[in-house]
Amino acid sequence: MRAELAPLKLERARFETEMDAEEANPGPNGIDRIEFLVAVNPGTPLLPLMKVASGGELARFMLALKAVLAAHGSAPTLIFDEIDTGVGGAAADAIGIRLARLAKGLQVLAVTHSPQVAARADRHFLITKMEEVGSRRMITRVQPLSAQSRREEIARMLSGAQVTDEARAQADRLLSGTG
Repeated sequence: MRAELAPLKLERARFETEMDAEEANPGPNGIDRIEFLVAVNPGTPLLPLMKVASGGELARFMLALKAVLAAHGSAPTLIFDEIDTGVGGAAADAIGIRLARLAKGLQVLAVTHSPQVAARADRHFLITKMEEVGSRRMITRVQPLSAQSRREEIARMLSGAQVTDEARAQADRLLSGTG
């Protein structure tokens, strides 16, 4: 885990796993109690991950954990739904880089709203939800994007409803890995 945390901008974090067995008190989930303990800042005590990590830190710890498990043959496909929640800038780029490295040996599917993460992908699909006309059902559409529409989508992620030439230029930089 330590090796996975540094590239995700958590180089000073500590991570430990605490395991207890309650053999005398088995329950529907077995006898083992496993808890992840973290210290995000130097000098702070190890505390339960779910109590001390921010949304962005939690996302990066989960990515690191999945990467470690994947290295030990956990699954041929990893799915991440907004693994970049609460993260922006350099940390989002670090997540995109790590996902791209994982994708060299596994199939990685990632749902993201981060242009830094999206730009690191090999292929892009635009997912839209809309109410079906004449009914109350929601329809989800998945559309593969061409290189040009991929650039436009990343530019839209950067600028919002009105895509600007500056956003397109930044999308080009992100897609080239220099942004």
